[in-house]
Amino acid sequence: MSLFIDHLTKIYGAQKAVNGISFSVEQGEIVGFLGPNGAGKSTTMKIATGYIPPTNGKVVVSGFDVVEEPMKVKKIIGYLPEHNPLYLDMFVHEYLNFIGKIYQIPHRQLKPRISEVVSMCGLTLEQNKIIGSLSKGYRQRVGLAQALLHNPDVLILDEPTSGLDPNQIFEIRKLIKEISRDKTVIFSTHIMQEVQALCDRVIVINRGKIVADDRVTNLIGKKENTLVVMVEFKEPVSTQELESLQGVAQVQKEGSFYRIVAKPGADVRQELFRFATEKNNSLLSLKQEENSMEDIFRSLTSTAV
Repeated sequence: MSLFIDHLTKIYGAQKAVNGISFSVEQGEIVGFLGPNGAGKSTTMKIATGYIPPTNGKVVVSGFDVVEEPMKVKKIIGYLPEHNPLYLDMFVHEYLNFIGKIYQIPHRQLKPRISEVVSMCGLTLEQNKIIGSLSKGYRQRVGLAQALLHNPDVLILDEPTSGLDPNQIFEIRKLIKEISRDKTVIFSTHIMQEVQALCDRVIVINRGKIVADDRVTNLIGKKENTLVVMVEFKEPVSTQELESLQGVAQVQKEGSFYRIVAKPGADVRQELFRFATEKNNSLLSLKQEENSMEDIFRSLTSTAV
């Protein structure tokens, strides 16, 4: 088992950022760690890397407790924080050499290892450039290179594609997929397409507690018997009126549209047509939403824990 978290809690003053969560990740898994801003994702990741201590609970990485054996954990874990901290006045090759010495990689092995990760991360043409002159996409690659340099067993990536354009996201996503073949990867993201493209399993955290831990296919399958429609009326209606309709579980106003979630097994489309007719109102649009991770994420994190 690569990562084991047992009843992990982190308290800042009166705020319980992480509230007794437990999960484990097996070797070779790619796990998406999801949640809204402030849910406790980054706090959990920082504790797992030994960056901050837990208030209570236990975190074990490849057999080493992060509190009792923090240096051993740091040797076997690679970490890319959300705000990628780099020395912008250093050259790429120079920076990686500096990181390699911090990890005490033997001099004889360091040069070939730097060449290996430079090639792996697509930095061959940029390795002799100053980091500060690179685009954000290439800086993310440098961050990944430093996280991989010491060949860690576990790779923790906090928002690795944050702020990147679609082409850069595609390249970083491809890189993560390639390097995951022989490593355990846990990464957080707000981009649901990444989750479906990269992960077999997702863990969703909301307000410090885990609200879902399952395979992507299972989570989507659980929603298959739940109808979600986007509907637009010619004349305004109230959400209370729509919530009172038979078979309606939830209503959200989104611009001129109403997002209506049906109760499991219910089909509210006929009821909506009946409602519009009785109100002498016109249905301008009615579209069924496909089941997606975005829909599942929203339903899991839109209600209080």
